[in-house]
Amino acid sequence: MSRHSRVRFRKLDGILLLDKPKGPSSSQALQRARRLFAAEKGGHTGSLDPLATGLLPLCFGEATKIAGGLLGAAKAYDTVARLGVVTDTDDAQGEVLRERAVPALDMATIDAALQSLTGRLMQRPPIYSALKRGGEPLYAKARRGEEVEVEPREVEVHAFRLVSAGDLLDGGEPLLRLHVECGSGTYVRSLVRDLGELLGCGAHVQELRRLWVDPFRDPRMWAFEELELLASRGRDSLDACLLPVEAGMGAWPALLVDAGQARRLSFGQSVDGGFGQRGEVAVFDAGGRALGLGVVDEQGRLRPRRMFSWAVTQPAAPA
Repeated sequence: MSRHSRVRFRKLDGILLLDKPKGPSSSQALQRARRLFAAEKGGHTGSLDPLATGLLPLCFGEATKIAGGLLGAAKAYDTVARLGVVTDTDDAQGEVLRERAVPALDMATIDAALQSLTGRLMQRPPIYSALKRGGEPLYAKARRGEEVEVEPREVEVHAFRLVSAGDLLDGGEPLLRLHVECGSGTYVRSLVRDLGELLGCGAHVQELRRLWVDPFRDPRMWAFEELELLASRGRDSLDACLLPVEAGMGAWPALLVDAGQARRLSFGQSVDGGFGQRGEVAVFDAGGRALGLGVVDEQGRLRPRRMFSWAVTQPAAPA
């Protein structure tokens, strides 16, 4: 019997702010954490490349119902761009496609290029990406040597600024240290690739670290080494690392319901409450506990979308 088959999985709800190490994919990191916590159900909130480190929120149990909201949240990164070398993956793990001399650059030229890649822009994702076509990730097609055409798509870059150009300007390695804040679907690898083209020499990502994901702007991240040490002290010590589901619900406007309305929602019934908020909302009871996600239509009627299991506590209210 393998070590993994001996894990006795359990129902566990919460959010882990993992400090993903360099090397594993996001899915591999999720499965390692899920086994460590013995969580029956888990999901991650947007892939980090194997080369990347930093914040990877993991959702266990009922928290997986809000993972989509975290996936679409704003994010921030620190990255190191290596100028003069273009790779097929747009990062240091790819095969070198071409090398070019790095021209003499000054701060004004670099800043102008960064500014041109800030705001709303059309970006072509890397061919080695988790984007799917025909139900299959693009990286799988690229690895088979198939020709992959990737259409540009609109993304939003809130900030793209230089942290340090000392390596380059002091005559050392041609490196730029950069900070990025961006919306959902933005590829830092593509930003760095396009920056290199604007500077006339090409570039790829040498290092990448994710700093935060909304609503976790100042996260206390947990490395696997810390988690394994806590696990050796007992399950209670390990579980204390988890945030409650409510901590991840800042992406939606909060809407409070009374006990009767909560009962109706928990059994799939709509609530006529004249709610002023429109669109998707986070539903809370009067005590501040999250009950799930709902949608308020144009008539102010609240419909349940994804309610948490603990919301079903009493018989359905009469229709």
